Amino acid sequence: MAISEELFERACRVIPGGVNSPVRAFRRLDRAPFFVAKAAGAHLTDEDGRQYIDYVGTWGPAILGHAPECVISAVQAAVPQGLGYGIPTRIEVDMAETICRWIPSIEKVRMTNSGTEATMSAVRLARGYTGRKYIIKFAGCYHGHVDSLLVAAGSGALTHGEPDSAGVPAEFANLTIVLPYNDRAAVERAFAQHPGEIAGIIVEPFPGNAGFFLPKPGYLEFLREITEKNGALLIFDEVMTGFRISAAGVQGKIGITPDITTLGKIIGGGLPVGAFGGRREIMDCVSPLGPVYQAGTLSGNPVAMAAGLAQLNYLEQHDSYTRLEQLGARLEEGVRRILRDENLPLTFMRDGSMFCLHFTEQDVYDLDTAMSGNFDMFRRYFHAMLEQGVYVAPSPYETGFISTAHTEADIDATVAAMQYALRVANNQ
Repeated sequence: MAISEELFERACRVIPGGVNSPVRAFRRLDRAPFFVAKAAGAHLTDEDGRQYIDYVGTWGPAILGHAPECVISAVQAAVPQGLGYGIPTRIEVDMAETICRWIPSIEKVRMTNSGTEATMSAVRLARGYTGRKYIIKFAGCYHGHVDSLLVAAGSGALTHGEPDSAGVPAEFANLTIVLPYNDRAAVERAFAQHPGEIAGIIVEPFPGNAGFFLPKPGYLEFLREITEKNGALLIFDEVMTGFRISAAGVQGKIGITPDITTLGKIIGGGLPVGAFGGRREIMDCVSPLGPVYQAGTLSGNPVAMAAGLAQLNYLEQHDSYTRLEQLGARLEEGVRRILRDENLPLTFMRDGSMFCLHFTEQDVYDLDTAMSGNFDMFRRYFHAMLEQGVYVAPSPYETGFISTAHTEADIDATVAAMQYALRVANNQ
């Protein structure tokens, strides 16, 4: 028996499902997950010594690849000073100033320990600031496992087969209005049906938890206009896209200013982190200045701050986003060539270093179209990619990530593996 299989058997005896996050279980893929022993750059090595080119990237944070020297050095320098104090530190201020400088819509920011904490706090803040109770979210957009937002969620909830979670009271879900993404008329109807009662809209501006797809032209501008018109707040969940799609996230790339932004992943350099920020008058409603309570023992942890700042500084000092776009374009060119040459009616979507191959011929623009794909074909594709030494997300409803550590040779090897895997998947 392989070492990973033995570890999974042990894990299943002491951890629910054998994993600490559902999508890691590979449950619908007819195999146990592999267990990672180490990672460096764009490559993983499992406990059995097999190596993989990695396009999961810790689900987004590893924009410089795994164990980048700048981050490791920063952590090594921070650890001897102490792992945490529960009292303010200089590096928290440095991180806050950096975030506010990179993302102009954020005038003040509060650190948290995860993206889930950030979105939970942002929703509470929107309700506290407006005095209203309803929140609009979009089907397939995942905002962490917050009770009131785990309704028609994406990410692991889709792969797990239970988009809604047991243990969420109906009363909580009833305060969340779930609408299809990219549907303007649905948003207009919601505001008409609940005049003066909607606190805000929370949205992944580029959804990345039901696969990866993009807003239709003018859609995000429409959300900005209708929230302003109705006195509601616009919350951009950029936990995944922040500092990845561009230095200022999606909002910086398209020129839209949300009221509140949630962040995570990249700003921790691989360590647990989250943040929410926005306009000064909104953020001043957060305790201890205002009545909206939010707290966290480990928030602003100095080691996580050191790792995240090192990563952000590297991105800023090097031409990282140009490099990521070049690699992404090289991958896209190769994938589209395969789809054309093999006459495969699949849909490929990419922006910068984020991408997804949808196993459907439909245009993908919302949850329903993302879910129209052929899961059996994906399953065969996933196994064939692992066989070729390429690790893509173990679900068709996830986004792929490219890092600056990937090389042209990695991309070309991946394209060759994809051609083989797609032939296997298509021929059954």
